[in-house]
Order: sequence, then structure tokens, then C-alpha cells
Amino acid sequence: MKKSRVVPWLQCSGALMLCLAIPAKATDVALAGVFPGKALVVINGGPPRTVAVGTRTQEGVRILAVDAESAAVDFDGRSHRLFVGQQALNIAGSGKAPTVSVHADSSGQFNTTGMINGAPMRFIVDTGASFVSLGRGDALRAGIDFTKGEPAMMQTANGVVRAWKVRLDSVRVGDVTLRNIEGIVHGSDMPFALLGMSFLNRMEMRRDGMTLQLHQRY
Repeated sequence: MKKSRVVPWLQCSGALMLCLAIPAKATDVALAGVFPGKALVVINGGPPRTVAVGTRTQEGVRILAVDAESAAVDFDGRSHRLFVGQQALNIAGSGKAPTVSVHADSSGQFNTTGMINGAPMRFIVDTGASFVSLGRGDALRAGIDFTKGEPAMMQTANGVVRAWKVRLDSVRVGDVTLRNIEGIVHGSDMPFALLGMSFLNRMEMRRDGMTLQLHQRY
């Protein structure tokens, strides 16, 4: 029986992405996770979505097949084999945008330090998390009055927990600083903050072995 691949804290696949350069006007497709008969994909920088095998999206992306760690995907007139942790992404290559390198630890997780609202944070890069997510204690250190945010319930590895949707004044990793970023504050503490897609959607990503390069797009 095939098993779904999931990441801790948020019940969605969050493996990191390897970039595959494609023409500037081509469709950007990332494989964020696999489930039996389905693939979790990110198309043109949008939110992760689940697409069943045999289904074609409105962008013309069709899932041909999936296995335990990869998917056969057809788009832009070609078939591609993407593994979980791979992305087809346009890379500007101008060298002018702020760039940061993130290195994987012994377990293969990409982690780094940074700041939220000027408060130091430890981040895990998680392409399966829709938002930058942090625990209650980290939010208080960052001066976030999260109880004024939008209440929400989040599914985590430990069950459903209370959370709040907020706007983060700034998120900084290395030389990259993004402002007015959507975030989620969990009602309990977390051992690290998740650097999710509300930040990563504004980056171009290239994985080279144990190093992940993040280039700011806008």
C-alpha cells in the first residue's frame, strides 16, 4: 500500500524543490508531494493543489502517473518526471536580486536563521506550508498581537489546533527581506518557524545537492 508523504506540524507534503530551467514563457510546475493516485503540485507560483492522475488543470498540466516519490507530468507539450522535491521554474539569472543560500542538515531538512518583525527565528523551509507559520512563544517575541488576527483551526501531526491568520510586517532571511507577508500563529509553541509559500512564492528556488538558492523575484 502506498503511503502519503507528509511533513511535521502541517498535514501536507512539504519536500523541497529542485529547479529545472525552462523557457521564460513556459508553465512553472513544482511537485510538492504525492498521494495514492494524486499529486500535490504548485503551478505558476500559486497555492499547492491536489490533482488526480488523468486530470488536466486549466493551465494545461496533466498528471500521468504517480509512485511513492515521483510523478509523470505533461505540460507545454512535453512529459516530465518530477520527484518530490523538484520544481520546473523560470530562473531570471540576472544576479541583481537579493539571494540567500540555505543548507540542508544531516536529515535533509533545509534550515536557516532569520527574523520575523526583527525578532530572531529558526526556520525550516517548507514548500508544503501555505503560510509562514510560527508558534505562540515566537509570535510574542516578535511583538505580534495574534489574538486580533482571523481565528482558524489547523490540522497538524498532533491533531487540530487553534491558530490565527495574521500579517507579518517583515520576514528576513539573509539579505532577503519581504514585507506584509501572510502568516499563521499556532496556539501552542513550535520548535521552529516554517518558511512557507507566502514567502517562497516570491522567490525563485534552485537546489544544488545540499544547498538551496533563494532569489528574490519581487
